[in-house]
Amino acid sequence: MPREGLRSEDVGLLAAGVADLALSTCGAALRTAGGLLGRSDAGDLAAQGRQDLRARGRLPLDRLGVGGEAHLEVLARHARSRGDAEGAGA
Repeated sequence: MPREGLRSEDVGLLAAGVADLALSTCGAALRTAGGLLGRSDAGDLAAQGRQDLRARGRLPLDRLGVGGEAHLEVLARHARSRGDAEGAGA
C-alpha cells in the first residue's frame, strides 16, 4: 500500500481516538481522586504526600549541593546541644 499522506477522514479518526484516550484517562484519574477524597484519613494521606514531595524535591537539590546545611555540621550542633543539656542537668 503506497503512502499518500493523511486524508481528512484519517485525521478525524486520529483526533477522535486521541480525545477518547484523553477522556478515559481523565475519567480514571477522577475516579481515583474521588475514592481518595472519601477516605477518613485524607488529612494524614495529604500530609504524607506533602512529606514525600518535599523529600523528592530535596534529593536533586542535595545532589547539586544547593541550599541546606552540611549534614555533619547539623549532627555536631545537635550533639553539642545534647551535651550542654546533660551538663546543665548534672
